[in-house]
Amino acid sequence: MSSAETVDVLLVEDDLADVLMVEEALEGWRIRTSLHVANDGVEATAFLRREGLYADAPRPAFVLLDLNMPRKDGFEVLVEVKSDKELSVIPIVVFSTSSAPEHVKRSYSSHVNAYVVKPTGFDEFAEVVREIDRFYTQIVSQPGGSRS
Repeated sequence: MSSAETVDVLLVEDDLADVLMVEEALEGWRIRTSLHVANDGVEATAFLRREGLYADAPRPAFVLLDLNMPRKDGFEVLVEVKSDKELSVIPIVVFSTSSAPEHVKRSYSSHVNAYVVKPTGFDEFAEVVREIDRFYTQIVSQPGGSRS
């Protein structure tokens, strides 16, 4: 990735406070990230499938996915995306307040790429978000790059 390239990331989160913290964590970060937000699983799958209002949506480099959401929860999104041949290659990181072993196991059984428990303090939260961003945009190789 060149230093001028912008990386698209999809955040699937219904908690406005967490959305604002992710935005703040990435603001001014050395990686130019264009953060797209879906407030629930229905919006997330429409964005990823480029349906309706999201017909021109970019293909994200990765997805940060909360589990507990209205209309369609994170587990449903995870199963749907990882079952879709075209979408399954997009890395998904569950980013949840839950550290329940059954949530972690269910996520990995559904082919999540990583499961990260949200830190409670802002500084640690911001550091974790930046490290996830750095990992998926600068360290790993992905099929088709961040845009397709």
